[in-house]
Amino acid sequence: MAFSIDSAVLSADEARRIALRAQGFLGAPDRRGGTRGVLRHLGAVQLDTISVLARSHELIPYARLGTLGRRTVEDAYWTNGHSFEYWSHAACILPVEEWPHFAFRRRAYRNRPQWHHDLAPSAYDQVIKQLRTEGPLTATELGGAKNGGEWWDWSDSKIAVERALMYGDVVCTERRSWKRVYDLAERAIPAPLLDIDLSDTECLRRLVRLAGDALGVGTRSDIADYHRLKAEQFDAVVADSGLVPVTVQGWDKPAWASPEALATTPRGRHRTTLLSPFDSLIWERPRTERIFGFTHRLEAYVPRPKRIHGYFAMPLLAGGHLVGRVDPAREGTTLVARQLSLKNAKAVRPMAEALTEAAAWVGCTQVRVERVDPPELRASLTTALTTL
Repeated sequence: MAFSIDSAVLSADEARRIALRAQGFLGAPDRRGGTRGVLRHLGAVQLDTISVLARSHELIPYARLGTLGRRTVEDAYWTNGHSFEYWSHAACILPVEEWPHFAFRRRAYRNRPQWHHDLAPSAYDQVIKQLRTEGPLTATELGGAKNGGEWWDWSDSKIAVERALMYGDVVCTERRSWKRVYDLAERAIPAPLLDIDLSDTECLRRLVRLAGDALGVGTRSDIADYHRLKAEQFDAVVADSGLVPVTVQGWDKPAWASPEALATTPRGRHRTTLLSPFDSLIWERPRTERIFGFTHRLEAYVPRPKRIHGYFAMPLLAGGHLVGRVDPAREGTTLVARQLSLKNAKAVRPMAEALTEAAAWVGCTQVRVERVDPPELRASLTTALTTL
């Protein structure tokens, strides 16, 4: 069964299942494509400094494909020039073939009237020269990232290489011990991609279509937010993007869908997993509330006394719904569920399965649960954990 593209009216439930399939959580996962396949499918994987179970960019393919080797995940992102890091939804890993479509952002950075850091006139040229002579380098290897003051007190070489990154003269080709590794774009980006010269309109049209495909269905703000486009940029190109206007029952704003998402009815097996708060399925909070009826907020930067669900609470996806969350930690070979909440008793078994799988993935041999909400579900959760 397919939807009528001419006058697509979707129920809220259909929209939810379309979104799940588009993000890789409904139906058979593409294990042959592995991490690179997930990256190409999503179009962007967000990076973040926080590491609890693992860093967020590792959690993204894990959530969709299961227990991939963590070294395998890291290598898949960075080896053989398959990807680069740039500013999309935030700092993101992007498929290398999307390099031409961020030209509009690189031009915008070049045209900025001012910067937060002053830069010595010769510093930019020196960084380019050093990279050309010595090959890929970190900021430390370029002469040091800081002047010795607070964290924002960057050295001239750090300011210069970050500016070159934003301009597109330099590319971040990998993270090494969480440090960016910089190389010249002329070396890091394949010539056929480097030579493509697209207008701002062409770039924006492509990114709007990519976002629509990755989301399946979304509102103006959903789709624009995916690559952090402005609303007026979305408005200027959506009519020519190939996305289909749709009405979603219960949504109070117009929506657009990928034509591929409308071609067949979403069905298949649902993934049960813990989600990084930076997962593109849930990274826009209003969309998460609208689709799943689930309010989630990253509380890592909230003062401890004001936290409700914990430092890095990870939502539990099961049966196509968000049915709980857990704030995990690791103590040696024990995965600790410091704070855990469940929607109802039906979420007990999926939570136990998700915790057990996550523990094995990061090399933990046991799971310890501390606080459970509601408390009356603690006993059944403990039983489920011991019987898996």
